[in-house]
Amino acid sequence: QVELVESGGGLVQAGGSLRLSCAVSGSIFSIMSMGWYRQAPGNQRELVAAITNGGRTNYADSVKGRFTISRDNAKNTVYLQMNSLKPEDTAVYYCNSQPRPLPYWGQGTRVTVSP
Repeated sequence: QVELVESGGGLVQAGGSLRLSCAVSGSIFSIMSMGWYRQAPGNQRELVAAITNGGRTNYADSVKGRFTISRDNAKNTVYLQMNSLKPEDTAVYYCNSQPRPLPYWGQGTRVTVSP
């Protein structure tokens, strides 16, 4: 079973930056398209950034120009660089495969952006 372990969240002021990491176990990582998702209190989980196994990226409009997704296949890790953070980015962030997530999730990493 593939294991997903997210890290890098924290408390930051608006305008600040954070870099999230997601370590993925298993030899199939290099062929997986991956995504970063987030879930704010009371909201549905949403996909905010995606990267194919070939490195093509796509972003939700709400984060375009501020977030950058990348991957290191040698380290089985996917990253999310988040700049110019806003209070509305506050959420628990998860990584998973995309477009179809695996039927289980990691523990996520909490991002809190203060005004």
